Amino acid sequence: MNRYHPERIRQMRSTIRAQIVETILDDFDGGLMELTTEARTAKYAKMAESAFRFFRGTAYLFYFDVADVPFPYHTPKDKPTWIQGDLHFENFGAFRSAGGGIVYDINDFDEGYLGSYLYDLLRMSVSITLVCEALGYDEEQTDEAIHTYLKTYYRQIRRFSQRKDDVQRMLFTAEHTSGPVRKLLRKLERKNASEFLEAVTDGASALRKFSLTAEIVPADAEERRELLAAWPEYLTTLTETGVREDSFYAIKDVAVKHGSGTASIGLDRFYVLIEGHRDPEGADDIVLEAKEVRAPVPAYFLPYAEPFWARYAHHGRRVAATQRAMHHEADPFLGWFTLNDRHFYVRERSPYKKRLKLEKIETHDCLLTTLKQMARITAKIHARADNELRDNEGILDYHAEHEIMAAMGPDPDKFADTLSLWAMNYAAQVHQDFEVFRTIAARRFDLGARASEAPDSGAEGLNTNAKDVRE
Repeated sequence: MNRYHPERIRQMRSTIRAQIVETILDDFDGGLMELTTEARTAKYAKMAESAFRFFRGTAYLFYFDVADVPFPYHTPKDKPTWIQGDLHFENFGAFRSAGGGIVYDINDFDEGYLGSYLYDLLRMSVSITLVCEALGYDEEQTDEAIHTYLKTYYRQIRRFSQRKDDVQRMLFTAEHTSGPVRKLLRKLERKNASEFLEAVTDGASALRKFSLTAEIVPADAEERRELLAAWPEYLTTLTETGVREDSFYAIKDVAVKHGSGTASIGLDRFYVLIEGHRDPEGADDIVLEAKEVRAPVPAYFLPYAEPFWARYAHHGRRVAATQRAMHHEADPFLGWFTLNDRHFYVRERSPYKKRLKLEKIETHDCLLTTLKQMARITAKIHARADNELRDNEGILDYHAEHEIMAAMGPDPDKFADTLSLWAMNYAAQVHQDFEVFRTIAARRFDLGARASEAPDSGAEGLNTNAKDVRE
C-alpha cells in the first residue's frame, strides 16, 4: 500500500491513539494509583459495561486531552474556581442534609480542586451526550439537551453575579425542584430512615453488627485495630456544629465495603457503625463511610495552587472542605484521618442516598427539566465554594461568579454552541477509545468475554451502582 494512502494514515492515527490510551491506563491505574492486577481487572470489568462507564473511569484521559486546549471561555489562570473536578450525570443525587431535609445536589467531591469552571461544564456536557445516546435521542435532541444545561448555567451565574439570588441559601428540596427530581425526593421523604440501617446490619441495638454480603465483609483484626487507633484524629476534625460527646461516636462495628464506584476501585472503603442516639424513628445507630482518597486528577494537569495545597495537603481534609464549601447544609459527620500514611475522609452513609435512574426520565422534556436543575446546582457550587477560600482562608480575593460571567461573555447562544459542538465530537472520541480499551482489556486483563459482550452504551450501564439499598 502507498505509504501516503488515506487508509494507511487513518490506521497510523488509530495506532497512535491506542498507544496513548494504553499508556494513560498504565500511568494512572498502574503507576499513580498503584492498583493490583486484581483491582484493575475489577475496575475494567465495570468500565467495559458501556462507553459511559468507561468515561467515568478515565477522568485522567479526559484531562490529558483537554487541559491544554485553548478554549475561548476559560477564566484567567490566576482567577480559578473551586471545581468539582469530575462532573457527570451520575455525580448528582439525593441525600439527607445536616438540617434533616432530603435534598438533591452534587454527591461526590473526591476530585475537588482549583481550576477553570469550564472543565466541569465540558465533562458534564460529554456525559449528557452519552446519556442521550443511552436514552435513544438523536443528534438534534442531544444538542438541545446540552444547550439547555449550558444556557441555564449561564443564566444562573448571571443571577448570582447580579445578586438576584442568594447562593448561600439555595437548596434543592422537593419544594424547589420539579419533574423526575421532585418525584425522587417525594418518594424518599416517605422512606423510613431505619430501612438502610436494618438492611445492612443484623441484631438488636446493643448487639447490632453489619450483615455479611458479597459487598460488605468483616474488617480483619488488624484493620479494625488501626481504624480504632485513628478514630480520635477523626473526632478532632469535626466542626463545632457536628461535635457531640465521644460516646456518640463510639465504634460498634467495622466492615470493608466493596463494589462501589468505578474510578475509586482499589481504594479502601469502610463502613463504620457508631452508637449515635435514639431518634423519633427509633434508629439509634448510624452508619458512617470512611473512604480512602488520593490527589485529585485535575491536579496532575492544572496549574499548581500553592496556597491551596498549604491548607489542604491532607486529601481527606480537601474533600471534606470541598463538600462543606459547596453545600448549604453539609454533612455534620464530615471529617478526616490518616491510616498508615493513607488519607481518608468520613461522611454519613445517608439512608436517603439515591441517584435518579434513567428509566425515570420518561420523555425528552423530563430530561430537559432535570438538566436545568443540574445546571443550577453546578452554578451554585461554583459561586458558593469560593466563599470558603476567600472569607475563611484568604486564598482568593475575588468572587468566582464575576470571573465566570466575564469569561462566558455576553452571548449565551454562542457560548452553548461552542461547547456543545466540542462535547458531541469528544463523545465520538470516547466511543473510539472505548473500543480500544475493550481490546486492551481482552488482551491484558482476561476480560475478553465480558468486554466483547458489553453493550457500547445503554441505560443499564449507567445505573449499575443504584440497584439496591446496600449501594
